[in-house]
This record gives sequence, structure tokens and C-alpha cells, in this order.
Amino acid sequence: MSKSMYAYVREAWKKPDESEVKQLLWNRMQIWRREGSVVRIERPTRIDRARTLGYRAKQGIIVVRVGIRRGGRRKSRYIRGRRTSRMGMRKVTMGKSIQRIAEERACRKYRNMEALNSYWVGEDGRQKWYEVILVDGHHPSIVNDPHLGWMADPVHRGRAERGKTSAGVKGRGMGKRGKGTEHTRPSIRSNGNKGK
Repeated sequence: MSKSMYAYVREAWKKPDESEVKQLLWNRMQIWRREGSVVRIERPTRIDRARTLGYRAKQGIIVVRVGIRRGGRRKSRYIRGRRTSRMGMRKVTMGKSIQRIAEERACRKYRNMEALNSYWVGEDGRQKWYEVILVDGHHPSIVNDPHLGWMADPVHRGRAERGKTSAGVKGRGMGKRGKGTEHTRPSIRSNGNKGK
């Protein structure tokens, strides 16, 4: 059986450094670095990944590329007298992933739209770039769409901020079930308040 065009694109992006994607990314990043942090783009860079996550080339859907700094918490060193193990510097991780922060920034700029999903498109030593799929829930073509019509419901407002996207669900630990996940539902904070 012959492969589709999307299958070839997917294979090339699986290992960008070993395919022709490496040179493409190198050239593109020269431009991306000079652009703003949130830029609307005409079409997705990774069409296969975008379509998998719900993108369709129709009115009411746009794609935004978000550049965001790389690294951990960037916590400053404790100035007083402490030995390193007692400074509280090591193993301090963020509560949210960089991808979730990118989705939130995109939604903050396009306030009338909601983040459907996002995916990685590139990184260098200082920045990571994600493309966020944004949907206008009030647009007639979205309201009448059998697959995306659910976005018109008011309960889906603030999806990115509430961790309801794919990256948000993963970051909240909702991808796992069973032993070891006793405190993750409905959320880590509210689980401690049960029965009060």
C-alpha cells in the first residue's frame, strides 16, 4: 500500500537532524529569531502534526507561532550563608511546561480565540518555538462543524489557562491512571481539600 504525503512529512520530522528538515530549520530560525514572540502564520509548518491535533484549513481557525525562552526556573542563588544542598536551588522545577506557557501567551494575544492544541517546531540554544492552533468558537463555520462544534460551548472558555489542552492534560498528570495517581484527580490542589 502506498504511503500518503503526510506519512513522508511525519517521517522527516521524526528525526529532523538526520533529514533535509535540518537545513530547512536552520534557514527558518534565522528569520524566526528576528520576529516577535507571538506571530500569526499563514499555514502550519508541520501539516501532518497540525491535522492530527485538529487543524483544518477553514475559516475560524488560525495558527500562531510562539517563541519562548528555554531552561529551568532561572532561580537566583541564595546570597546568605548556606551550603549548596540547603540553598533550595537544585531540583526546583516549574509547575507548568514551556509548551503550556506558549499556549497561554497565544491566547492572551488573541482573546477571542481558544487554544485547541500545540506542537513543537524548533529550538536553538536560547529559545523553543511552538505552533498553537487557535479556534474562534463564535464563527459560524466552527459552530456548524460536526468535529469542532463543541468549541462553541461556553464551558470550554480558557482551555489553555485551565490545562485542558493536550500539553495541559499531560502536565497535570491526567495521562496516567491507577496506582500512584491517587492525588491527581480532580486536581492536586483540590484533592487535599476533599471532605472538608
